[in-house]
Amino acid sequence: MTTVDGGTPATGAGPAPAFDLRRLLTERGGERYALHARHLNPQLPRMLRTLGFDKVYERAEGAHFWDAEGNDHLDMLAGFGVMGLGRHHPVIRQALHDVLDLSLADLTRFDCPPLPGLLAERLLAHTPHLHRAFFSSSGTEAVETALKFARRATGRPRVLHCAHSFHGLTTGSLSVNGERSFRDGFGPLLPDTAVPLGDLDALRRELRAGDVAALIVEPIQGKGVHAAPPGYLRAAQELLHRHKALLIADEVQTGLGRTGDFHAHQHEAGVEPDLVCLAKALSGGYVPVGATLGTDEVFTKVYSSMDRVLVHSASFGANAQAMAAGLAVLAVMESEDTVAHVRRVGERLRSRLAALVPRYELLHEVRGRGLMIGIEFGRPRSLRLRSRWAMLQAARKGLFAQMVVAPLLHRHRILTQVSGDHLEVIKLIPPLVVDEADVDRFVDAFTQVMDEAHEGGLLWEFGRTLVRQAVTR
Repeated sequence: MTTVDGGTPATGAGPAPAFDLRRLLTERGGERYALHARHLNPQLPRMLRTLGFDKVYERAEGAHFWDAEGNDHLDMLAGFGVMGLGRHHPVIRQALHDVLDLSLADLTRFDCPPLPGLLAERLLAHTPHLHRAFFSSSGTEAVETALKFARRATGRPRVLHCAHSFHGLTTGSLSVNGERSFRDGFGPLLPDTAVPLGDLDALRRELRAGDVAALIVEPIQGKGVHAAPPGYLRAAQELLHRHKALLIADEVQTGLGRTGDFHAHQHEAGVEPDLVCLAKALSGGYVPVGATLGTDEVFTKVYSSMDRVLVHSASFGANAQAMAAGLAVLAVMESEDTVAHVRRVGERLRSRLAALVPRYELLHEVRGRGLMIGIEFGRPRSLRLRSRWAMLQAARKGLFAQMVVAPLLHRHRILTQVSGDHLEVIKLIPPLVVDEADVDRFVDAFTQVMDEAHEGGLLWEFGRTLVRQAVTR
């Protein structure tokens, strides 16, 4: 007789669990594209199918995916920067297991748990001119916090932003978003003014009105991968402070080692933003977390008395899992010397790509720092290629970059992205754990695709297919 617990007769398998995730995914996982089409954004599966990107990824680790057929794919996208340390880093996984096993009294709202204080302490150690932190659950929340704090601290309404910037898609962050296509149809938004990145005269003109609370800036813009010109951030900071306004550094994508410095603004000596926004990689790719770091002066003007203790808060902000993930990320970055690794591997990637520019007339520039690289294409010199380029541009600007991204995935199993709508730029933001072999794999594949682009053949046939899609949709 089958027994359990040392001799008690078994009575069967017992009741089914209330929720069985493995079984649910086994039974319904094959419906993923249909479920999105029916219940979520229907344009996403449509777009993926149009481009041939409708793959099924079953497993991931580090900088690699494996599809349903077991094929390895190299990730040069990192979930738009969220997977800074790659997928399923064992140290971060263990930290989250520990949080669950400890059954902590989380989010009581009437205590001061240690994990938020510890994460704030360790983040602020990397920005010693800042003194306090506020934790939220996303990059756009981190930006919203900075906008509110800047307005409260200065008593002024207007926040300047740079043209072509991206700071998030909620109402406040959308107001300082430099891309019109994201803003159209969602107004009226907060009062705002865009100034060109690097244009100190434009900034000076806006500051004369005396109503500017702050300038928010990405040290390297995500759209197009354009870095602030040398000296600009420090000069802008001096101008802002002269006019009693603040500098906000949006490091949501560029922070935490991405550009070869702990934060991208630290590439330039003397730049000390009044507020710094973080998110994405701070999560370890698991639990959403955002952070807004600021000076004691700014925070004490927001939280000026006990009556204002909850004047700005977030329901899930500073939860134990998010804080543990953030602490684990910082520990891994220190133990693996992530910043130095990014400098070394990023320079290999940038220099190998830059060496291709004289070789290919369609390839115009390679720019960026660390593991944030932009590859820009442009009008070729030869008549043979110019006619094909003109055909693509007439249909939709940005199609050539998409033509490069597509065969990188289809034939070389490398996931990349176009840097923005109507841009002929590919942006590379791989997990920071990519190694030299990954870099060489990408550059070798990219070289093959560029050879095909200049010779014609399958790449241009795919381009004609995209042209038909752009014209007929």
